[in-house]
Amino acid sequence: MNTLFKAVLTCTALFVSSSAMAQKAGDNIISGGLASINPHASLGPLTSTGPAAVPFNATTAGATASIASATTVSLGWLHMFSDHLGSEVTIGVPPKLTVDVQLVSGSHPGAASAKALTPTAIGKYFFGTAASQVRPYLGLGVTHASFSSVKANTGDPLVSNLAGSGASLSSSWAPVYNAGISYNINERWSINGSITYIPVKTTATFQGAGAGTGTTTSGRLKINPTDYVIRVGYKF
Repeated sequence: MNTLFKAVLTCTALFVSSSAMAQKAGDNIISGGLASINPHASLGPLTSTGPAAVPFNATTAGATASIASATTVSLGWLHMFSDHLGSEVTIGVPPKLTVDVQLVSGSHPGAASAKALTPTAIGKYFFGTAASQVRPYLGLGVTHASFSSVKANTGDPLVSNLAGSGASLSSSWAPVYNAGISYNINERWSINGSITYIPVKTTATFQGAGAGTGTTTSGRLKINPTDYVIRVGYKF
């Protein structure tokens, strides 16, 4: 993503207007672009209760997880309360996250999948002045992470026994840490590049099927994504 940021900013420089004006009090800026979601996943101990609890607890002892990166559409609305302080609401098309699970007995790629929705509200402080063409900023906010279309890979016999009757991920609140740069092309148009870290935690719960019928397994899943975002903004 660093290469992509450099390429976008380089191309933008070719179209810079001398009338460029930075964010100022009262401005509203809508933006749209792409976000690369890069989870740093970890899985806490899995605990099973029910008829198959003993063999399941033995099988899942020491389990770890990883989640592949994903790209999605990102939208934002920024309102400037002063020349330096603004508040932005962002939302994206929920990306599909695929969870790979590693056990002592072997790996289970694509063990589960889910779509994640993380609307955020972020307060931002912009450095520079209203006449600056390039404005770095820092942001701090909050998100409510929720998950839909949670599915277990029932084609995997172990996963099917563990979660064949259902799977869910709990919703949670999480802080949002944000930093970026806004490059103002002219009075109306800008390009914004940012990096965001969100320490998201959820409880994964699985309902067993087959040999695991009646057994519930749960554990803490940390997703902790670093998001790289590039959006084009329009001020009105």
